[in-house]
Amino acid sequence: MAIINVILSGGVGSRLWPLSRKSRPKQYIPLFEGNTLFQMCARRNRAIADQIQVIGSIDNYELSRKDLLAAEVTGYKEVIEAAPRNTAASIAFAAFTARPDDVLFVTPSDHIITGEQAYRAAVEKAVKLANEGYLVTFGAVPKRPETGYGYIEHDEHYNVCSFKEKPGKEQAEAYVSSGRYLWNSGMFCFKASVYLQELQRYAPEVYDTAQKAVLKIDEGFLPTKETMDIPSISVDYAVMEHSEKIKVVPFDFDWSDLGSFEALWDYLDKHEEEGTEKRINLVLGSQKHVEFIGLENLILVETDDAILVMPRNLTQDVKKVYERLEVEKPELLK
Repeated sequence: MAIINVILSGGVGSRLWPLSRKSRPKQYIPLFEGNTLFQMCARRNRAIADQIQVIGSIDNYELSRKDLLAAEVTGYKEVIEAAPRNTAASIAFAAFTARPDDVLFVTPSDHIITGEQAYRAAVEKAVKLANEGYLVTFGAVPKRPETGYGYIEHDEHYNVCSFKEKPGKEQAEAYVSSGRYLWNSGMFCFKASVYLQELQRYAPEVYDTAQKAVLKIDEGFLPTKETMDIPSISVDYAVMEHSEKIKVVPFDFDWSDLGSFEALWDYLDKHEEEGTEKRINLVLGSQKHVEFIGLENLILVETDDAILVMPRNLTQDVKKVYERLEVEKPELLK
């Protein structure tokens, strides 16, 4: 039995446009003293797992390899997707290429985590539950009524009762005040065989088509035709919302998926040097000196071909801009 850290790295980070582009999604941007989120994820989990396996796309696998080389992470495995088919299939690729008793510790590549001891303790607890036959998800103890995350409802024994989509403000406040909800982190832990059994039971088409694609894998590259036959569905919808084997491990270490500029602002505030003047506005990417007069809680992002300006409380709406540009000016997303 081995513990395999499965790093999912197929996202484009649309809510961090214009910094994040299809040619360099947010996990590959060196925002943290020259380090990327992808590198930080690989280094963090190398100390916990016996093996690292990257599930990435044909568009970014070279970025992954470059980051791993710079992070001095060697001996990893990879599966390169011909096209994005969502997380149920991505995890299936990892499970089909592992041994049945191997424990898959599945992590997105774009999370930022601090608190090594608490993190390790949560993972060790999840591995123990995985070896007992459970599908384990990780839930962050909510620090505020966040509308940018999904929620996990649990009982007193940490059995999962339900998964909730990103709520409105009032609903988020109700979730947090109840004490029965955790933020859905998108991290999972389970035996390869248990995941495949549940996938075959609840999403047999994903199971069958993913297996056919893996049978034709060529030096890590999945075939295009078989890949396109796989239904695109998240692991939450395909398996986690249906299985009766779900447990959640709560955690309270600092965690963020850095899914918005507001989350990035919060992170930068937490890690400012002591005595630094409180940030009133945030400027990212610009090489110019920027002054704000009579304006607060604004974010300005500049790249060579685009400028984005928004109030801090509307950072979730960047995704709407991204979706509009996909139709109107797709060249700005490349």
